[in-house]
Amino acid sequence: MAARDTIRKKPKDTKGTLKRLLSYIGQYKLILIIIFLLCFISNILALLGPSLAGAAINEAAAGAGKVNFDKVFYYAERMLICYVLSSVITISINIVMVYVSKWIAKKMRKDVFDKLMRLPVGYFDQNQAGDIISRVSYDIDVVSTCLSTDVVQILTSVVTVAGSFGMMIYISPLLALIVLVTIPTAIIYTTKMRGITQPRFVKRSKNYGVMNGFVEEMFSGQKTILAYAYEKQVAEKFDGINHDAADAYYDADYYGITMGPTVGSINNLGLCLIAVFGSVLYMAEMISLGQISSFVLYSRKFSGPINEIANIMNELYSALAAAERVFTLLEEAEEIEDRENAAELTGVEGNVELRNVFFGYEKDKTIIHNLSLAADAGKLVAIVGPTGAGKTTIINLLMRFYDVDAGSILVDNGDIRDYTRKSLRGAYAMVLQDTWVFQGTIFENIAYGKEGATMEEVVAAAKAAHIHSFIMRLPQGYDTVISEDGGNISKGQKQLLTIARAMLYDARMLILDEATSNVDTSTERKIQKAMRELMKDKTCFVIAHRLSTIQHADHILVINQGDVVEQGNHESLMEQKGFYYKLYAAQFE
Repeated sequence: MAARDTIRKKPKDTKGTLKRLLSYIGQYKLILIIIFLLCFISNILALLGPSLAGAAINEAAAGAGKVNFDKVFYYAERMLICYVLSSVITISINIVMVYVSKWIAKKMRKDVFDKLMRLPVGYFDQNQAGDIISRVSYDIDVVSTCLSTDVVQILTSVVTVAGSFGMMIYISPLLALIVLVTIPTAIIYTTKMRGITQPRFVKRSKNYGVMNGFVEEMFSGQKTILAYAYEKQVAEKFDGINHDAADAYYDADYYGITMGPTVGSINNLGLCLIAVFGSVLYMAEMISLGQISSFVLYSRKFSGPINEIANIMNELYSALAAAERVFTLLEEAEEIEDRENAAELTGVEGNVELRNVFFGYEKDKTIIHNLSLAADAGKLVAIVGPTGAGKTTIINLLMRFYDVDAGSILVDNGDIRDYTRKSLRGAYAMVLQDTWVFQGTIFENIAYGKEGATMEEVVAAAKAAHIHSFIMRLPQGYDTVISEDGGNISKGQKQLLTIARAMLYDARMLILDEATSNVDTSTERKIQKAMRELMKDKTCFVIAHRLSTIQHADHILVINQGDVVEQGNHESLMEQKGFYYKLYAAQFE
């Protein structure tokens, strides 16, 4: 699947997104009420400034050479006090909003991460890791930035616009009517631009998700890219994706940045009309020079927030588009809940049976057909077959990463759907071909699955996995910190660590999916012998491509195209000279 196709188009629900966003903001209702009151006080103080300036101008224009400086300084002093207090309150509000937005972003990230932990494996199979990371980081950052800055500006703008218009009506209703001429034009323009810019910001967020997904995918396969000298082709493909992202960014911002200047021009037209009609009223002695000055200042305060709102709108649309992607993830269908009165799987013996199982990842494409098998407690069951035969799918079904479409899977004669998923999965230890280690000490990585594991237990598991000697050669031994994704140790060593982890885990059943594919043959034989000794009386499922490693298995299932075509032990299957015999012979030709 191409990177650009991994993000599906979803219906846009601006109202629903805004409602969900307000539910997060609503958790800080009391703080927001206080902020609103402070905004109101701050703006009232700021709105007193033009009135005091007008009074000072009137004192200066009382008569030629008769300026009342005492009154002028009196009004100027109070104007300065009002503006300083307004600024201090506004700064305090901004600081509080930064903290509020930080906690909202923290809550959103926690909700998203918790949601990811509840999503089925199928979601991660169908969506790029880079796109998921983009939603957790980039999209939530966009929302947080909007909340920390734009919310305060909108609150401030509402109070300023209402207060300024009220003062303009008080000074001169006639001039206020002139201002009203420009308002409908600005509103109509802003509304029309909303319909143009909103879809473009949605597209921008999606394209950034695609780009992040591609970059993450390419970085994880950097060695393969270099080995095949594919750097030029990857760079060219990235250029195309990067070009699409840049175009989407430009397309959204192109329309977004035109809103502020256009609305500003409309408001400046209103200012020109005020100048003309204000002069006429002054000549008719219907208004004083100080009142005209105050009116002009109030008109600027009135139009300024409208300009700011127009500039904010593109950021608001971007935040809504980002929030929609986050909330879309939060609305994804979670893993099906356990059945009512589901039992805890305890006292596990390890008898596993599949009865007439049918399964397909897609509804119309069944890949497991009427599969039946039985694994007795304490036995080693090997699952072999060509690539795509359905071997790993069987493991996914045993762990209930997916549920069967028909038939049933039983553990100790109980349907696994009647057990809680947590207890079922806790009954298995698993080692996969794709090894996973995290940034932490060697000890922490091995002890990952067993809470309260002692050093003695960890060392015993490491010795059984034939990695103890390697660990002791490290600078800090078991306290050596593994870098992110195990970058400072080899792939084979990572696999041995995960094998040691599984050995330490106290489980009655073990799944090994090509668990020794990254170690040499000699070490593999030692590990197989050690594991057989350690896993005595435990049920083991082993998926193996190298058939020489599973000759000692108690039972071998040969899978081809979702069907069990043969089963038995190594000797009986070789005597049949059937499908297994051909697979085995092919590896030694």
